[in-house]
Amino acid sequence: MCDNDDLNDFAQRATDVSRRAFGALAMGAGITMVLPPVANAADLTVADVEIKTPDGTADAYFVHPAGKGKYPGVLIWPDIFGLRPAFKEMARRLAESGYAVLVVNPFYRQKKAPTAPEHPNFQDPATRDMLMGLMNALTPETAVTDAKAFVTWLDTQPAVDKKKKIGTTGYCMGGPFTLRTAATVPDRVGAGASFHGGGLVTDKPDSPHLLVPKIKAQYLFAIAENDDQRQPEAKTVLRDAFAKAKLPAEIEVYAGAQHGWCPPDSAVYNHDQAEKAWSRQLVLFKTALA
Repeated sequence: MCDNDDLNDFAQRATDVSRRAFGALAMGAGITMVLPPVANAADLTVADVEIKTPDGTADAYFVHPAGKGKYPGVLIWPDIFGLRPAFKEMARRLAESGYAVLVVNPFYRQKKAPTAPEHPNFQDPATRDMLMGLMNALTPETAVTDAKAFVTWLDTQPAVDKKKKIGTTGYCMGGPFTLRTAATVPDRVGAGASFHGGGLVTDKPDSPHLLVPKIKAQYLFAIAENDDQRQPEAKTVLRDAFAKAKLPAEIEVYAGAQHGWCPPDSAVYNHDQAEKAWSRQLVLFKTALA
C-alpha cells in the first residue's frame, strides 16, 4: 500500500500546483477539461449507490451507458484520498467506452465520502495521521469481504453482462486490492490493472503477489519511476509470478511518472503518461473482457 515515503514524495511535489488550482480540481471544476474526450462516447446513466456488506453499508458511484444494453463490469479501487469527483469523472470516461463501472469508497467503515479534505496539506501531521489511519484500518480480510460484496452487487445490475468477465483497477493503495479481488473471485475477474500501486510485493506471508497462483486474470502494472527506484526488484518478482502462473501481464515502469501520476486532480499528474496508461487499460479490457 501507500506509505509515509509515498506521501512525502507527493507532498514535496504538491507545491508545483497552486492551492487554488489544486482545490478547483479536487472539487471537480476543470477535471473534464484535463481529461480528453472519448470518441463516439456513449450517453450515460449515473447514480450514487449504497451497497450492503457484512461490515456495513458502502457508498459508491455507478455509471454505465444509457439504455437497456449489457456491458462488462469494472470495479475501481481509489487511492488514499478516496471516492471524489476525479474518480467519478474517470469512471464516467471508462463507461463512455462501453463498461458498467463501480467506484467505491473503501473507507465506508469509518466515514462516508468525501474522506479527505478538499486540498489536503500532506505536511500537516493531523491530516497525514487521519489519512494513514483510514488506510491502515483496511486489511487483507476487509479487502476480501468487500471484493465479494462489490462483485456480487455488480452481477445483480441489469447493465452488467454476466456472460463477460469483470475488470478491476486500483490506484496507489488500491493496486493490491485488485490482486485480492482477482484471487477472491477468480472465475469472474478477467482483467486487473494497478496504477502506481504500493505494497504489491512485500516480505510478509500475506503479500499480494503471493496470490497470483489463484488468479485467472490478465494484468497491467503501470509503475511510477520513483516507486521503481525505491523497490526495483518488485517488477521482477511480479513478472516471475505471472510467468509461473502462465498469465499475461504487462509490467512497465513509466519514465518520469511519479507516485500518484494518474488521477487528474493529483499534484503530480502527468498527462502524457496517464494517457498512455489509460490506453493500455483499454487494450487490456478489450482483450480480456470480450
